[in-house]
Amino acid sequence: MTRSSLPRLTLVLGGARSGKSRYAEDLLRQVPPPWRYVATAEARDEEMETRLEAHRARRGAEWRTVEAPLYLVAAIEEAGDAPLLIDCLTLWLTNAMLAERDLENETEALLGALGAARGPVIAVSNEVGLGIVPETPLGRRFRDAQGILNQRVAACADRVVLMTAGIPLTVKPQETGGRR
Repeated sequence: MTRSSLPRLTLVLGGARSGKSRYAEDLLRQVPPPWRYVATAEARDEEMETRLEAHRARRGAEWRTVEAPLYLVAAIEEAGDAPLLIDCLTLWLTNAMLAERDLENETEALLGALGAARGPVIAVSNEVGLGIVPETPLGRRFRDAQGILNQRVAACADRVVLMTAGIPLTVKPQETGGRR
């Protein structure tokens, strides 16, 4: 499979532990390395460090990891034509909110970078709007911002996959079966 056989932009959505990252990694492995893994997570506690270590071990040496908890646009621009996996937009958004960044400006810059990317990009994001309404104003603001970010990236994406219990469901493009 060639680099051009992957869609320009794929968005992989799903809940916690739905298989998003593993699916996205396997998808990117369909094209020749080198692969870039843009990590937006920060190890703020021991449990998160354990999770990050498990991800690193699963990927192996063919992946070049770029740490970009806030500077995601620069990481996309610096990737050149290398196949790129962003894991994940949810943690990037969290980091931007905690840093009190202008989310509209950050999102516009991200969409511009995704549109200008020279290699295939797979972006992972959490679907957070299917659960209970968050109790706190910050929680509700985050849930709303995540939903808006997911919608905007999905609108630009060539393919959107929803992961449910480890099973990928392609929601864009939808097959019409000849009907319109």
